[in-house]
Amino acid sequence: MEKKGFFDKEYSRRQFLKMSGKGLASISLTASMLSLVGCTQEEVDKGEVDVVPTPTGLLVVNRAKCVGCQRCELNCTLLHDKKAAPYISRLKMRDNLYVGEGEPTEDYKHGDGIYGLWTFGPTTCKQCLDAKCMQACPVKAIYADETTGARMINADLCVGCGACHNACPWNLPTVDPETNKSTKCITCGACASGCPTGALSIVKWSDVVSAL
Repeated sequence: MEKKGFFDKEYSRRQFLKMSGKGLASISLTASMLSLVGCTQEEVDKGEVDVVPTPTGLLVVNRAKCVGCQRCELNCTLLHDKKAAPYISRLKMRDNLYVGEGEPTEDYKHGDGIYGLWTFGPTTCKQCLDAKCMQACPVKAIYADETTGARMINADLCVGCGACHNACPWNLPTVDPETNKSTKCITCGACASGCPTGALSIVKWSDVVSAL
């Protein structure tokens, strides 16, 4: 049986941190390796090297099938927040129903806004490899799940400052004004399982390019 090298194996975040804290601090890495893992030799020497796992899946939208019913937003919040609250949904359909200023006109198909162009589709979390929301959180409340790799929020640590919302290019993390805690997609699939037209699906990370 062929043995796999260090970079050929898959490691959980906890496993890597255990190795980085005990082993990497005692070695020197080449410039190319430092570039690969995105750190400095000083960070290695101090045992500060950290690796965020790649998500195992991603929520993908087929806009040709979406009818804009917003059931995905309802399913999301009913499961996670125990209430029908589209305004804090972890995917944003309502943001894409904007038709531009004023009422729709006869040329609505060519007007401003996604609805005005007569195409629908929720904006979904990209589970970014270099997650801006995670980097912006001042209390380190956002982390990557060891099993799924999804970027998640530790509600016990979250202070509801909204830094994650502002840092996200799509402004997807949303602070619930009732709990003062931020929410974001964890690729649970509740929205996809309840979509009446099959417009949403959880796709393996390795198959994302072909699915888009």
